[in-house]
Amino acid sequence: LKWLSNAYFKNKLKLALIGQSLFGQEVYSHLCKEGHRVVGVFTVPDKDGKADPLALAAEKDGTPVFKFPRWRVKGKTIKEVAEAYKSVGAELNVLPFCTQFIPMDVIDSPKHGSIIYHPSILPRHRGASAINWTLIMGDKKAGLSVFWADDGLDTGPILLQRSCDVEPNDTVDALYNRFLFPEGIKAMVEAVQLIADGKAPRIPQPEEGATYEGIQKKENAEISWDQSAEVLHNWIRGHDKVPGAWTEINGQMVTFYGSSLLKSSVPPGEPLEIKGAKKPGLVTKNGLVLFGNDGKALMVRNLQFEDGRMIPASQYFSAGETSVVELTAEEVKVAGTIKVIWAGILSNVPVIEDSTDFFKSGASSMDVVRLVEEIRQRCGGLQLQNEDVYMATKFEDFIQKVVRKLRGEDQEVELVVDYVSKEVNEMTVKMPYQCFINGQFTDANDGKTYDTINPTDGSTICKVSYASLVDVDKAVAAAKDAFEKGEWGRMNARERGRLMYRLADLLEENQEELATIEALDSGAVYTLALKTHIGMSVQTFRYFAGWCDKIQGSTIPINQARPNRNLTFTKKEPLGVCAIIIPWNYPLMMLAWKSAACLAAGNTLVLKPAQVTPLTALKFAELSSKAGFPKGVINIIPGSGGVAGQRLSEHPHIRKLGFTGSTAIGKQIMKSCAVSNLKKVSLELGGKSPLIIFNDCELDKAVRMGMGAVFFNKGENCIAAGRLFVEESIHDEFVTKVVEEIKKMKIGDPLDRSTDHGPQNHQAHLEKLLQYCEAGVKEGATLVYGGRQVCRPGFFMEPTVFTDVEDHMYLAKEESFGPIMVISKFQNGDIDGVLQRANNTEYGLASGVFTRDINKAMYVSEKLEAGTVFVNTYNKTDVAAPFGGVKQSGFGKDLGEEALNEYLKTKTVTLEY
Repeated sequence: LKWLSNAYFKNKLKLALIGQSLFGQEVYSHLCKEGHRVVGVFTVPDKDGKADPLALAAEKDGTPVFKFPRWRVKGKTIKEVAEAYKSVGAELNVLPFCTQFIPMDVIDSPKHGSIIYHPSILPRHRGASAINWTLIMGDKKAGLSVFWADDGLDTGPILLQRSCDVEPNDTVDALYNRFLFPEGIKAMVEAVQLIADGKAPRIPQPEEGATYEGIQKKENAEISWDQSAEVLHNWIRGHDKVPGAWTEINGQMVTFYGSSLLKSSVPPGEPLEIKGAKKPGLVTKNGLVLFGNDGKALMVRNLQFEDGRMIPASQYFSAGETSVVELTAEEVKVAGTIKVIWAGILSNVPVIEDSTDFFKSGASSMDVVRLVEEIRQRCGGLQLQNEDVYMATKFEDFIQKVVRKLRGEDQEVELVVDYVSKEVNEMTVKMPYQCFINGQFTDANDGKTYDTINPTDGSTICKVSYASLVDVDKAVAAAKDAFEKGEWGRMNARERGRLMYRLADLLEENQEELATIEALDSGAVYTLALKTHIGMSVQTFRYFAGWCDKIQGSTIPINQARPNRNLTFTKKEPLGVCAIIIPWNYPLMMLAWKSAACLAAGNTLVLKPAQVTPLTALKFAELSSKAGFPKGVINIIPGSGGVAGQRLSEHPHIRKLGFTGSTAIGKQIMKSCAVSNLKKVSLELGGKSPLIIFNDCELDKAVRMGMGAVFFNKGENCIAAGRLFVEESIHDEFVTKVVEEIKKMKIGDPLDRSTDHGPQNHQAHLEKLLQYCEAGVKEGATLVYGGRQVCRPGFFMEPTVFTDVEDHMYLAKEESFGPIMVISKFQNGDIDGVLQRANNTEYGLASGVFTRDINKAMYVSEKLEAGTVFVNTYNKTDVAAPFGGVKQSGFGKDLGEEALNEYLKTKTVTLEY
């Protein structure tokens, strides 16, 4: 009902849509959904037998469609065109994207006139090249305008405007796809409704600040080299793809595409003299590095020569070395099939010859997608990339590229990793620090970075790429492409398992380096990191690697419809692209718990590590590439939860999100997942795990295990015992023994093999723990030991013990997530009473009981409301045992066979025979 009132009970208009393109189609569809009536669509004639997307959508709906090549001749409106337009009786003209000149008598004809979309913040950058000039001029803000049409050129009164930041490496395509396209559709729909409601403003455009630049011609796009790197970058990206910024190299015109500012150190390469440039360029493994007059650098990825041939810039010196390959009989058949595909697309070309150029024959970017898809469908799943078409535009060159692809000769370049290296722990630790997207390490799209801090001394380890929304979208697109079109989606389950076994081996081979990075980045004690953080990660990947070829459906007997017979069976299938967001307490282990099950099920993933602990995840990305995982299967995007994490939860192409973290954030994620596309969710959230210690326990063991339950991994442990209930008769002795053992613990450098207790993960968390202790003291709990920061550099806190904690106190209800033991006593023999107190929490992640009485143990374990119950032990997790909580500790399981179900969907198939 709310939706009906929002859409159909508002004022509605009869509209004429004048324009073309996919943008026009989307505006048309959205206006129809909002209840407006489109009485006519006026668009361009079919090209080479293909209708414009706007025309296709309207014709499908039965909306009248008119396709006029022009609206006027010699300045006068064509009579037949005017009559056709007037026949639809529109109240408003909507021009989302229009390349034709529309006469003013048509513009002014409807009751409400006409509105037009323009991709700039008018009055800046009037004209058809507005997006290009936004980048060329280095504008920090881009945007769009919806304005009332007049007899000027983009000078009519403004109806509404929207703006966005321009990122340092934005291209025309990136800016359009990220903002101008989706927000432009929303703006046009909003503008129409404002007009329908009588609330649309008419704000005159000022002349101050107005700019107008026409479309650049190729001869005017030459690069002037005596400028800063940023200005050069803006010039190149602003002319990408039309008309293309160019320079002269070795006597011929060379056009540059795919520019980005170089934020990292300049990689080694071979010098390339460029006419007019004071410093030679460098041909490197990643592309061509160019230098501005300020000493800073930029990089271009692709080069195009005068004959139309395009190559990766990294292959400049080897571009002419490729010899022509002779085709086998089977390859000749493939070439014949591809020729038929080309002929189908280039229907205007009588005969496809070796010299036929795909684009010069009239093909567009949409035809590139069609070509790649048809080849995949008709040539045995051969997977090409769009870039392959741009790199080999002539038919003969294209066939050569395809054949090399078939023979495996066209392999991707080796992984290039720009490390931060440190001499520490008697080894050289090499740490990647960039985003890992589509099989390559790359700077964030906008070049932003942040510091990751060593909690042992508060020093900066290195700067890490800070992923933007553009980076998230790129990572999701790469994962989607890998799942739907790549090798991963076609790979059999046993081969998938082989890759996972190989990755587990590489994790084990590099365990000392990984444990060292974990100690540096998270403060984990090295010996614990080696055994648990890394050791269990290795075990997890091996366990799930074994599951890859054992995921099965089942056959189901159903009621037969005689005389026919039926067979019904189920299939377990991967979901698609999965997002994984992990916490900072066990950076690599939490990655392994979720991603191993995700990959075993056949999905691809985009993983966001915790902002404060990104380094082992990025090292994992490097090892996954070495293990042979195809590009796009695993993507790692370091950054903030508010930007990257939120975008993942909202992204329409993600089908599952697995999250470990706080309950508050988990609720927000669940809401975003529901509102966006109802993606599947699993949540492992906060806990306040009760540990009940009865007087018939083995006391020394209970003390030892109870301390582990609280102080393991500095208390930064999701299943840590948040509250200990100790039976009255042993309470005092238990507390005394705990304090005695705490005094023996060594607090210090996590890389020291004798250290028991390292620093808390980060400064803000330490401050939160100290406030937690202050709250306990204020409420009347007894601080028996600790409660203070250790007097030394870094984020160290004393192991802490509170007693006399009553049920109403803050300490009894809220999780500390730190080395704070909270002890409450209970009356001797009051089993049901202590159970009631233990369950009086909204959390239910884990729990524990210590007793020699097996009947008591079984009764208590049955009554405790938690996902895991430990009896006479604690922290005993295993890769084969499912792990997860109940109540507000979340739902869904990590580990064990049950974890696979979080990343699978069940399909039922019924056939008759």
